[in-house]
Parts: sequence; structure tokens; C-alpha cells
Amino acid sequence: MLQKSETQHPEVVSLVTGQFQVTTGYASWREQGTRDWLLIATLGGSGRFGHAGGEFLTQPGDLTLLRPGTRHDYGANDTWELLWTHFHPHPDWSPWLNWPETAPGLMRLTLTEPLIRQKILARFRDAHHLATGALRHRESFALNALEEVFLWADTQNPLSESARMDFRVRSVMDHLVRRPADPASLGELGRLTGLSPSRLSHLFRAQVGLTPQQFHEGQRLRRAAQLLALTARPIAVIAAEVGYENPFYFTLRFKKHSGLSPRDYRKKHGGS
Repeated sequence: MLQKSETQHPEVVSLVTGQFQVTTGYASWREQGTRDWLLIATLGGSGRFGHAGGEFLTQPGDLTLLRPGTRHDYGANDTWELLWTHFHPHPDWSPWLNWPETAPGLMRLTLTEPLIRQKILARFRDAHHLATGALRHRESFALNALEEVFLWADTQNPLSESARMDFRVRSVMDHLVRRPADPASLGELGRLTGLSPSRLSHLFRAQVGLTPQQFHEGQRLRRAAQLLALTARPIAVIAAEVGYENPFYFTLRFKKHSGLSPRDYRKKHGGS
């Protein structure tokens, strides 16, 4: 068997990124891997990843992640468009880097939800553009974008707790968090998800532990608490801003939720 030639690799201080379009004949081989992590997104075509037990082929929408010290044996299966980064993660990223393993240290996620896939690839491209741009703190900006890549990827990771939540429940939660002041009827939320109101209510409560209305009110009152502590806006204005037309009713609900009236909460938490 011919000895494979070791692919050169520069020392990575924080991260290095790139975007290639390559054809059959392109290959990388590093017997001992590298001291950094490697993330590769297949944008088009197909890549080949070898391991001790064989190999697998990637398709558009696949993310492949290699741990430090994992052998690198990959290349183009045909025309292959890939976005890649060698990086050193922040310590608090560890829970997001445990993906399903095809072989020890060689992990893969397939992004099946179009919206999530779009978000991940957009932020990955941002990380590349920032890392290769002219900003003074370009590597820090790029790592922030890469962190978001892994946060979104965690929602698609079958080994993570967040991925076990039905994507329709997550979409309702996102909707309610972004619009705390808007009315949120089960009928409207059902149309958003394609579920009947009763099915949505059952599914949401089973996975979140609250009804959609209870979750929505919690978000309203959480936002109100922030405004009370951080701004000098009148309480009636804050009540209206988070969707309560009646300031008296807002005061009752806020006190039940926090144990303090809005006025007392503001005094305790340093609001003006």
C-alpha cells in the first residue's frame, strides 16, 4: 500500500475558515488529525470521509465535525462545495459538540428542517466572511457567529435535549417570545403550525409543562419586569407595551407572578 502524503496544516490560534469548490482528486490526509476541531458543511455536490470501518458520503445540508486527534481522511466524491473552519471552541461550547458518531471522533448531522438549515449556513458564511475580513477583532466576531452555528445545530442534534422538542412547539415558543404584546389564540397558533387547537395545546403542555397561554403570559410579565427595572416608563405604559390594556389587571397578574407589585418590584430592583 502506498504511503499517503500528510496534508499540511497551519497552527490555529483561534479559528481559520475557508470556502472551496473542488473536484475529484482533492483530498486531505492527516494521520493524527489536528489539535483543533474541524467543522465542514457540504453546500453542494458530495464529499467522502474515510474512517477505520469504511467511509461515508456527504450530501448538501450535512455537517461533519471532527474532534482533535481524529484522523483526517476526506476528499471530493465528485464536484464538492464545502465551507469549513478549524477552530478552538470556548469551554462552554462543550455540551453542543457531542454529535452522533459515525466513527470515534468523526461526527455528522443532517439538517432536515429547511429554515434551521438556512439559519445555520447563513451564520457559517458570516463566520467565514468575518474571519477573513478587515475588522480589528475579526476572529472574536467570527467565533460569535460560529457559536450561533452550534446553538442552532444543537436543536437538530438527536443526542441533545433541545432536539427532542417538536419543531412546531419550538416555532410557537419563538413566535410568543418575539411578540409578547400580541394576542395569542390557540386558533391563530394552530394555523401557524398546521395543528388543531386541541392537538397543539396537548403537545405544547406535554413538552413545555405549560399551556401556550401560560407560557405567553410568563413572557409578557418577564418583559414587564425588565422594563420596570431598567427604564423610568410609567407603569401604565409598560402594561400596555406588554399587552395589558387595563393597568389594574396588569398589577394583579404581575404581583401573582413575582410576589411584588410593579411599584415595589421597581424599587427593589433599582428602576427609576
